Amino acid sequence: MPLVIVKLYEGRTIEQKRAAAKAITDVIVETLKTTPEATQVIFEDVKRSDWAIAGKLASD
Repeated sequence: MPLVIVKLYEGRTIEQKRAAAKAITDVIVETLKTTPEATQVIFEDVKRSDWAIAGKLASD
């Protein structure tokens, strides 16, 4: 059972997540020869103040 975890900055709409979940599921099903029912996608919203790139907070 494929499980895809997507970490992203908070603020995406439910419609954006819905579309992304569908697109990710479609690719996983096609590429890994599995079923949509066996494919799970988890979105983890992260505050910019909790995410650092190159040693700097994304919120800075």
